[in-house]
Amino acid sequence: MDWDTAYDNSAAVPGSAAFFDRWTHDAAAFRAAWPDRGRTELDIPYGDHPRQRLDLFWPAGTAPRGLLFHVHGGYWIRTDKSVWSHCAQGALERGLAVAVPSYRLCPNVSIASITADVANALALAAERIEGTVLLSGHSAGGHLVSRLLCRNVALPEATAARIAAALSISGLHDLRPLIHTPLNPTLQLSVPTARAESPALQEPRAHTRLHAWVGADELPEFRRQAQLLPLIWAGQLAHADHHAVAGAHHFNVIDGLMQPDSAMLATLLQHLD
Repeated sequence: MDWDTAYDNSAAVPGSAAFFDRWTHDAAAFRAAWPDRGRTELDIPYGDHPRQRLDLFWPAGTAPRGLLFHVHGGYWIRTDKSVWSHCAQGALERGLAVAVPSYRLCPNVSIASITADVANALALAAERIEGTVLLSGHSAGGHLVSRLLCRNVALPEATAARIAAALSISGLHDLRPLIHTPLNPTLQLSVPTARAESPALQEPRAHTRLHAWVGADELPEFRRQAQLLPLIWAGQLAHADHHAVAGAHHFNVIDGLMQPDSAMLATLLQHLD
């Protein structure tokens, strides 16, 4: 295995840098436009650190049907909520409120601390919005929402009980391979910490539902990671399945979140009460 390239999505997708520019533009345009349709609350604190903030978007003209909590990617080392606001579009059009948090980053904190940040952000968002809670996340965000389904993550019991399903898009479910990559001087994973933060090596809460989506044109390691969690969680009172999107790579596989009638969003919204 060539670990220098196994997880290098930027090198694998031509023109990958342009996606970040587009997302930043689209997210800012969405934040500017949505207040004309629905309520927007930006930079709600869930902790004392400047990155411990979340944005909350309310659907237009109706009480929310529930909450979608979306966690961004960036290998736990880059980006923030301001790049991903437009990922709320599809769920908002379907009547859900959507929360998008930032969180602290490696190497300033560990991945375990980032998991705790996301759990705290979810607890706060769930206090604001009643009803069913759905989770989605991309790449490192897919890892983080999968971790929220694990028994050893501290969540208020009332919040955990409301989580109906999670969508892990190109999620990383076993962190041990990352020890061998050029990312690890920043991630600072050891074998024990990688094991502890790998959803595939933890026990899911009973009756958990997880949908792992991945682009069919993604790197082999990402395709393997998407298949891994459904295989390992089978038989643990959890339901997990795997979907490969034809023609999609790591940077466009998330486009279904912005489309209210997409198969990706339908897979998640079927779990609404």
